[in-house]
Amino acid sequence: MNDARWMAAALALGSRGRGRAAPNPNVGCVIVADGRVVGRGWTQPGGRPHAEAMALAQAGKKSRGATVYTTLEPCAHVSARGPACSDLLQLANVARVVIALGDPDPRTDGSGIARLREAGIAVDVGLRADEARSAMAGFLMRRTRGRPHVTLKLALSLDGATALESGSSKWITGPGARAHAHLERARHEAILVGRGTIAADDPALDVRLAGLEARAPRRIVLSQTANPGWERIATPHDIATLDGVDHLLVEGGALTAAAFLAADLVDRLLLYRAPILIGGGRTLPDIGLGDVTAAHGRWLITDERTLGSDRLEVYERVRDSAVPATIGTGFVPGDGGKG
Repeated sequence: MNDARWMAAALALGSRGRGRAAPNPNVGCVIVADGRVVGRGWTQPGGRPHAEAMALAQAGKKSRGATVYTTLEPCAHVSARGPACSDLLQLANVARVVIALGDPDPRTDGSGIARLREAGIAVDVGLRADEARSAMAGFLMRRTRGRPHVTLKLALSLDGATALESGSSKWITGPGARAHAHLERARHEAILVGRGTIAADDPALDVRLAGLEARAPRRIVLSQTANPGWERIATPHDIATLDGVDHLLVEGGALTAAAFLAADLVDRLLLYRAPILIGGGRTLPDIGLGDVTAAHGRWLITDERTLGSDRLEVYERVRDSAVPATIGTGFVPGDGGKG
């Protein structure tokens, strides 16, 4: 069977909704009959329609006896915004549902799978689960730790400077790296910078890529005082209060980066290294490590590539899965759960 292939296609579809689906997860769904795709779907902006509903609508009667590949367990709760996807799958008379990951939303959390099996539908769970966790990291982080998934972007010279001594950082990297950074912006609901970045660069923080201009994220500033035209939080931990933000991109300044690193709120690092030497430039200040040994084992490299003359390295924070979810407010029932 080509289960892994079809689930990979569902994951790719789900990525289209990242940065736009919150507070729902960015789910992808593929419906296959007789070896051919008859329906495709992904969570639409604002969370509805859900991926399965979109795919079923496209498939129509062809979904009867088909196999459904979905990246998250079909929801089991009825909402004013739409029916439960587990009910829709039963009504469509699908034969089999392959699920990458169970849904932690307490309104579903196994109930969707149970409902499908009770209806005589074959269900398989766990295919490409790790990839699904990565793809829906924002949704899962919000439910397990009560805050957005945080990506920290740093543009560095070869000698580790984030800016000239004056604070100017336009432009450390070249156009290829900047284009990639704009794509990352489109995958986040909000971008955060420090007050110093606003003063030095007055950044627009928009998405300047053809076809993606409408996906500019919300602009957040880390500041003790109000800044006209900006949403404000006073401390890094206040990210838990940002409604509708499951993916947060931190872009601004060495001090802001250090504050998030010191608070251990960074889950993913994007390091864009330019082939330049600055000398005497600004670097990261203290992030609270007692000794060098404490710095080891915290970060795992997951990707690296060349972008023009620059080099991108992507790192994930290594966390103990047994650590209790103590940050933020946790899950708040509403229509934000999966389905």
